[in-house]
Amino acid sequence: MSPKPLYIMLCSAEHEKIQLAAMIASVAAVSDRPVEVFVTMNALLPFERGKSPAERYHGGHFHDLFMTKNVPDAIDLFGQGKMLGEMKMWACSLVLDLQHWECDTHLTEDLFDGPMGLAKFLADAESGELITI
Repeated sequence: MSPKPLYIMLCSAEHEKIQLAAMIASVAAVSDRPVEVFVTMNALLPFERGKSPAERYHGGHFHDLFMTKNVPDAIDLFGQGKMLGEMKMWACSLVLDLQHWECDTHLTEDLFDGPMGLAKFLADAESGELITI
C-alpha cells in the first residue's frame, strides 16, 4: 500500500516557515512519500530568481541562526526533494498574475512544475493529507 500524498500549502515568507516547509517536503519525498507544495501569497516572493539568501529570507526567531550556522538553504532542500523523491512544486497562479510573473522567467530555476490555482490544489489535496505553513 502506497503512502498518502502530502500536500503543503506555503503561505508565509517568514524564513522559519519556509525552512520548515522545505524540511518536511524533502524528508517526506526522500522517504518515498509523494509531496506537492503550493506556494502562494507572499511566500512566493523569496523564490524570485536571482535573489541571494540575504535578500530572500527574513523574519522569525531563528532567522539569524539559520543564516550564520550553515543551515542548508530551503531552496536547496526543495531541490533535493525534487531530485531524490516524488515531489512537485506549484506557484499560485493568482500571485503570478498580480506580480506579472511567469514561472519560467521569474522564479527559481528548475524548481516549480508550473502555475496552479488554489481550487485545483485543494481538490487534489483531498486524496492525501494537507498542512498549511
